[in-house]
Amino acid sequence: MNAVSTDHQVSAPEGGDSGKPHAVVIGSGFGGLAAAIRLGARGYRVTVIEARDQAGGRAYVYRQDGFVFDGGPTVITAPFLLEELWELCGKRMSDDIDMREVTPFYRVRFDDGEIFDYQGDAEVMREQIRKFNPADVDGYERFLAMSKKIFEVGFEQLAHMPFGSVLDMLKITPAMIRLQSYRTVYSLVARYVRDDRLRQVFSFHPLLVGGNPFKTTSIYTLIAFLERKWGVYFPMGGTGALVRGLVELIEGQGGEVRLNSPVTEIIVEGDRAAGVRLESGERVMADIVVSNADSAFLYKNLIPAAHRRRWTDAKIERARYSMGLFVWYFGTKRKYEDVAHHTILLGPRYEALLDDIFERKILAEDFSLYLHRPTATDPSLAPEGCDGFYVLAPVPHLDSGTDWEAEREGYRAKICKYLSDTVMPGLEDELITSHILDPIGFRDELRSHKGAAFGIEPVLTQSAYFRPHNESEELEDLYLVGAGTHPGAGVPGVLSSAKVLERVIPDAEEIMRRRAAATRAG
Repeated sequence: MNAVSTDHQVSAPEGGDSGKPHAVVIGSGFGGLAAAIRLGARGYRVTVIEARDQAGGRAYVYRQDGFVFDGGPTVITAPFLLEELWELCGKRMSDDIDMREVTPFYRVRFDDGEIFDYQGDAEVMREQIRKFNPADVDGYERFLAMSKKIFEVGFEQLAHMPFGSVLDMLKITPAMIRLQSYRTVYSLVARYVRDDRLRQVFSFHPLLVGGNPFKTTSIYTLIAFLERKWGVYFPMGGTGALVRGLVELIEGQGGEVRLNSPVTEIIVEGDRAAGVRLESGERVMADIVVSNADSAFLYKNLIPAAHRRRWTDAKIERARYSMGLFVWYFGTKRKYEDVAHHTILLGPRYEALLDDIFERKILAEDFSLYLHRPTATDPSLAPEGCDGFYVLAPVPHLDSGTDWEAEREGYRAKICKYLSDTVMPGLEDELITSHILDPIGFRDELRSHKGAAFGIEPVLTQSAYFRPHNESEELEDLYLVGAGTHPGAGVPGVLSSAKVLERVIPDAEEIMRRRAAATRAG
């Protein structure tokens, strides 16, 4: 990986020494890395430009006191989307990455201490449901059948399809009506399941991609079948191992990943994106630009208003955004063997808490938590005899006005006490390392508008055609991947967004023909 130049030179001219068209990718999250690999396989010379000191985007890795903490995504589903990237490079992912299936997928703990182990085994799931309400076993089977139907359309047919025109949306409208996508996730679950606790179990998934189950389109119930079909995985070495593997694929293709190189502007020539300007002043020219940045940040901060007709500052501010996250990474000097790899700790309120977070935008006294214990699967991520964790709480994004400088330590202590009183006795006395990421960090370190952890909220009116398009509406030769474009957040979503580009970005040969024609015309 090359260090960034500090002068104002123009680098990577079109074609370069190789004669290949040049693609610049802004940001090295999973979406950006996947896009780079797919472009490299299609004949492009690729430069990935990352603002921070390591690749990964939200999959940043924090290393301290002998512990390794994955910064963001920890639930790996639809692993074939990753395997495809290795195959494009003539390799097998299994030769580089040791993926382990996680069981249960999630341990759901209710506020009264009751446990539901959510997993892929059909009979075990029926047994878990019977504990709460035997009458809901049949309803769950019907819900899963509906989830499969939605999956077959929403994922298999639409996740990798661009929505660049209203016609694209009209074509799928009958199917979306038939699959009741006008319903919310919670509403659809409630049609089939009567027990209130089970409704929570089968509707929490939108929170993993930045959505409120009471507002998110029921298209997202496809996750239930997706997990049943492929399982839930964790890579040994953490998700950072996946990032390293993807970077190696890019470099093996002849591409480059540049670190410590914040992009400050998209260079516009006429009505097309012609490259990027870095914080250092250096200009990196390109035939195409792919942005893995937060889409609201891209349009508001990297493209001058004069070049934006649809994504104006006013429209960006009117859009609905996902919640923020308070994430506490910590290590303990003892092991908590009874804690599962993934635990969902539901608080005393469900809908009312989500209303506080998404609608009222207030920091509530209570919370629900996701607790990640990667050392349950890979003990090497912590010193011997120790455990590594992160716990996250959904919180309002920065429009709440919460003073996180003042609230940060008190909120951490409140979470710590809750964990100590429930699943991790004596936690405060066992801590040996700690790190916090809150909405201010999402805004300042990850350049996420309003500190929203997942970008634009996945409500129906902000889905498919109504999200920022994969092929930018504002500039030619500018393309978007990642959580802020179609199909949305989550590892399968951002990997799928890179796959969508194959439908809208011309092959390298076409770029070469265009360049030759322009030369002849000039």
